[in-house]
Amino acid sequence: MAWEPKDPWGQSGGADPLDDVLKKAQQQWHRMKPARGMKTIVLLVAAVLVLSQSIFKVEPDEEGLVKRFGDVVRTVGPGPHVKVPFLETVVTPKVEKLHRLEVGFRTNLRGRTQIVPQEALMLTGDMNILSVEFIVQYKISNAKDYLFNVADVEETIRKSAEAAMREVIGKNKIDEALTVGKAGIQQSTQELLQTIVDQYRGGAQIATVQLLDVNPPQKVAKFFKDVASAKEEREQLINQAHGYRNDIIPKAKGQAAQDINEAKGYSQSRIARAQGEANHFLQTLEEYKKGKDVIGKRVYIETMEHVLSNVDKIILDSKAAGNVLPYLPLERMRKLPTTPQTSSPGGSQ
Repeated sequence: MAWEPKDPWGQSGGADPLDDVLKKAQQQWHRMKPARGMKTIVLLVAAVLVLSQSIFKVEPDEEGLVKRFGDVVRTVGPGPHVKVPFLETVVTPKVEKLHRLEVGFRTNLRGRTQIVPQEALMLTGDMNILSVEFIVQYKISNAKDYLFNVADVEETIRKSAEAAMREVIGKNKIDEALTVGKAGIQQSTQELLQTIVDQYRGGAQIATVQLLDVNPPQKVAKFFKDVASAKEEREQLINQAHGYRNDIIPKAKGQAAQDINEAKGYSQSRIARAQGEANHFLQTLEEYKKGKDVIGKRVYIETMEHVLSNVDKIILDSKAAGNVLPYLPLERMRKLPTTPQTSSPGGSQ
């Protein structure tokens, strides 16, 4: 039997196997080649895809940042816009939204809060420990800086807020932080936090810093409550004392004014009475000077009438009286009962 040459694929004869492969591929392509209608559909789908990648919309509360190869090339406002398809991408952060960050605590999905001690525990200026829980609200002021200048801007703002609050709390005493100094602490923290964010070029505007809960740690909370109760009792007693003072002082002033008015009235009455008596005396004196003899006799007679009205007496004429011998009835006077008299300092009765 004669020898026949074989090709590399083990087939005999002079046919080239590569041609067979090419023929099969060509036949497969002809079977897969779309018809004219399919070409139109493919073109329409491609056009829709390109158009969808070229048009984008920015909402009223958003700002559009157009990126090309990762670099921001322009910013656009609300409304429809056009971009280069497949080469440019758009980021639309909500610049009007009020973002909220929790510091010192976290709220879970069920709405329950859980304290974060490493954030909440802070040292006051008078070396007391407080547990401070607060929130920070901010808006995006520069979208480009907010998205691309800081790796994790929310965490950066949270840590900056914690640092600012620690600094402000460290400058205040515990009584101020627990009572009347909260408003000042919030304002100072907001200003300091804004300064830190601006230094980082974080692109955020701090709207508010609000203290939610400022309390001593749980281990010493009972003692702080006792101190607070004592202070409240002290304030209550002070208020009661002020109330008593405010009640008694007006009464005393009123009584004093009344006494002064009565004294003035009495003084005026006595002066008027004295002036009236003086005027009466002067008028009587004038009349006395006019009829001195008559008035003297009248006064004498009235006086004698008063003195002799209760005395046994015998009235004699002056001529007859000259011939009468005076007689003193001593025996009758001895029989009269004597009335006890109070002894004088010399001892006589």
